[in-house]
Amino acid sequence: MPLHYVYLVIAIAAETVGTTALQASAQFTRLWPSILVVAAYGVSFYFMALALRVMPVGIVYAIWSGLGIVLIAGIGFVVFGQRLDVPAVLGLALIIAGIVVIHLFSGSATH
Repeated sequence: MPLHYVYLVIAIAAETVGTTALQASAQFTRLWPSILVVAAYGVSFYFMALALRVMPVGIVYAIWSGLGIVLIAGIGFVVFGQRLDVPAVLGLALIIAGIVVIHLFSGSATH
């Protein structure tokens, strides 16, 4: 896997941790989850910036936000008991399909 994709995966993982901590922070009323939100987003933006050295911003942001959405929806379902109806699952599947299309067929995404 090229290094810029490793950076992007780290950025996505950190964003997912930050967003999960955002839910756990109870609107920034709990100290440690609130600190984790800020730290995780800092790490995420740093590694996203490293990926941007090689990849176009639109592609990086599409992959970062798309996979973040899918991962957070899954975490919300498993950890927080949030339900997903059929249209939500279909929409998430379309996001994944879009990312796959970008990765497999786009000349804009560097491999």
